[in-house]
This record gives sequence, structure tokens and C-alpha cells, in this order.
Amino acid sequence: MNSLFILLESVPAEPSKSLSLWQMAISGGWIMIVLAVLLILAVYIFIERYLTLKNALKSNDDSVFMDNIRQFVHEGKLDEARNLAKQTFSPLGRMINKGFSRLGRPLPDIQAAIESEGKLEVANLEKRVSLVATVASLGPMLGFLGTVTGMITAFQDMTNAGKDVSIVTLSGGISTAMVTTVGGLIVGIICYFLYNLLVARINKVVFDLEVRANEFMDLLHEPA
Repeated sequence: MNSLFILLESVPAEPSKSLSLWQMAISGGWIMIVLAVLLILAVYIFIERYLTLKNALKSNDDSVFMDNIRQFVHEGKLDEARNLAKQTFSPLGRMINKGFSRLGRPLPDIQAAIESEGKLEVANLEKRVSLVATVASLGPMLGFLGTVTGMITAFQDMTNAGKDVSIVTLSGGISTAMVTTVGGLIVGIICYFLYNLLVARINKVVFDLEVRANEFMDLLHEPA
């Protein structure tokens, strides 16, 4: 018995083979390519929208702009105030400029014009953001599709192998199923996180625009 243990201990163990992330992704097939393209698209949209929203928030937080507008209005320099709004290429500037274009009309009309312009600006800020949400929901669905197709492949291989079926025969289809599942979940989680970041930024911009719009309307209500 002791000699048997000695013999087993003397047999060298086979080194375990580990796959790299790239090899695992390749084993997922064409679905992994689709997931990669969708992820790149979502990240591109996120970066572009994030920078746009960052500039919008920066312009909304610029108190100097509203201070200058208030000073011009108090001094009766409405043309200078409107020119300043025109030269400020931001959602806030365009919204204030819309209000100046309605001067002379009843205040409710001015407020309605400002709100309408604000909605247009928010709609422009929300461009393509829904695509990130679409990718967030589409990623896990594509991963599940890969799971189903991988299991179908595994069963087909098992059927073709007949009595000679082994774990090696099934490994290809099972590997595809598992890799695509993980890939789809990763894409979904990342894009869901990016989408919520954008939504939080948009809500902040909307809140700031509403505050500035109310500030402008209060300015018009002030006695000359």
C-alpha cells in the first residue's frame, strides 16, 4: 500500500490550462462581437453626452451671466441684455433670449415661451441617451440568446457523438453559452450604470434651468 502511494506521488501533475479573456471572448462567437459593438457605441454616446451636460451645468452655475442680465435690465439696457443672451451659447442663454424676444407681451406669455424653449433644450440634451438604456436592456437579452444557441449546439454535438459522448464533446456549446451570458450581463450592468449617470446629470440641468427661469421672471416682475 505504501509503495502505491509513493508511485502516485511520483506521477507529475498536468499543468492546468487557463484561457485569457480574449480567448474566452472569441469562444462566445458572433454574439460577443455584437455585444462589443453595442458597448463601444454606448460608451461613445455617454462620453459625448456627459461633456455636453457638463458644459450646460457650468453655464447654469455662472452667476456672472445672470448678474449682468439683472444689471442691464435695471438700467433699462434691454438691447445689451438680449445681445449678451444671444452671445451666450448655452441652454440658459437661449432660454433667456427667448424671454427677451417676448418682451411687451403679458408675463404669462413670456413664461410660456421660456418654458417651451426650456423643453426644447432638455430634449436636445437627451438626444441619444435612450440608446444607452436600449443597450443596457438589449445586452442581457443577447447574452441569453447566446446561452440558448450554445446549449442547442451542445445537444447537437451530443446527438452526433452517439455513444462516444464526453465532456469534451459538450464543452464547446457550454462554453459559448456561459461566455455569452457573462458578456451580456457585463454590457447590461455597465450601460445601466452609465445611463443612470446621464439621467442624474439631465435632472440637475433641468432643475438649474427652472431656477434660472424663475429668477428671470422675478426680475421682470420687479418695478422699473
